[in-house]
Amino acid sequence: MAMSDMRKKIISATLDLIVENGFQGATIAMIADQARVAVGSIYLYFKSKDDLICKTHAYLEGQMLASVMADYPEGRPIRERFLHVGLKLVNYFIASPMELLFIEQFHNSPYGVACRRDRIFNKEGKDIIRELFDEGLQQQILKELPQQILITLTFGPLIGICRNHILHYIELDEPIITRTIEACWDAIRR
Repeated sequence: MAMSDMRKKIISATLDLIVENGFQGATIAMIADQARVAVGSIYLYFKSKDDLICKTHAYLEGQMLASVMADYPEGRPIRERFLHVGLKLVNYFIASPMELLFIEQFHNSPYGVACRRDRIFNKEGKDIIRELFDEGLQQQILKELPQQILITLTFGPLIGICRNHILHYIELDEPIITRTIEACWDAIRR
């Protein structure tokens, strides 16, 4: 088995077990058992359980970002790019409910706090969302609010509707998704 295949099996098992049992309840032994690998094999790819959790999040975030960036309308008006990001994000989470549940759990844990802190204060590398909001603020298209508030006003509601759809509290269809994303836009535009 190729190294990347085993790594993907471990990440997949980690995702499933953490969503089902939480960070504390998903043991390395359980993850190894579900991935059908030896416990020691996990440590060939990950330094610790914490490293495994953080790398699982990074992998999932990379998958989500790849989905959002597919057909990204680079250079188009900010509103068009915003609507693209919102639609791609909602469609990704609806199609990948376990990923949403893991990412939410991660972001509401000490792991997520550290990750967000690093992202806020370490602005190295390309971050299409940060760039979109920076551009909107510079062009005075967006309300003059801290970027973290603009992000919360955008992604908080979108993640909430995805969660409610996954839990069968609401049924999302394309018109409702589009109107919700437009409502998020209206919340942050001047």
